[in-house]
Amino acid sequence: MASEFFRNVMQWDLEWAGRKAKLPVFYYDNTSMSAIFTANTAKVRALLPRPEMHPIELLPGKCLVAFTAFEYRQSDIDAYNEFSIAFLITYGLPQVPGVTALWQMLRRRFSVYVWKLPVTTEIARYGGVEMYGYPKFIADIVFERGADALTCELSAEGKRILTLKGKVLPTAPSPVARFVTYSVKDNVPLVANVLTNALEFAQSRNPHTAELTLGDHAIADALRAIDLSPKPVVYQYCPRTEAILFAGKNLMDK
Repeated sequence: MASEFFRNVMQWDLEWAGRKAKLPVFYYDNTSMSAIFTANTAKVRALLPRPEMHPIELLPGKCLVAFTAFEYRQSDIDAYNEFSIAFLITYGLPQVPGVTALWQMLRRRFSVYVWKLPVTTEIARYGGVEMYGYPKFIADIVFERGADALTCELSAEGKRILTLKGKVLPTAPSPVARFVTYSVKDNVPLVANVLTNALEFAQSRNPHTAELTLGDHAIADALRAIDLSPKPVVYQYCPRTEAILFAGKNLMDK
């Protein structure tokens, strides 16, 4: 039985890649970990597809890049793994270094441009690309659990893209958070909302709680080129979460 988090959210039946699915998409049982690093603002801005997208800066010249590994054990489109590389942005509005990032954290409402979003199943890839314009592709995303750490290795085309390793921390329930994701499909900007309910959540600003190691894939080379900080500024460990991915909206309609 679905929890209270999903109650009163109406779903519609549809087909993705010839298979039955629902929208919004419910994710009933998930694990995630996320590490946020700084990067060179000018170099990240060059990767954004729209001039209305403005990188959110921690300090002038240093914007924020989020690396998040997802293990979806039960969802409306079956089990799969996913890895998000996203730039924190504002859309059409200026940002103030430090202030905008703090304001989003206090409101628990984060806005991002999803730069890369590899997944492990075709139904997840097809729906993300065709309905949301997300830059999804099939990849190998493998989790390894230890007593003290959770590790996720991302690879594709026989090459390792990156490895994200985070500490296992004591957790507690956390208020619902909203992630506003921006993407572009056929030159049209889209926005979609994701609600997450972290049943078990921990956050740390200790730079030693997470480690990112880049591999030999072209994506890893592109990440090196934006001058990522050697250590994260924020790490989040969420061994048990629920989430809802709502339908996308065409921003050209505004």
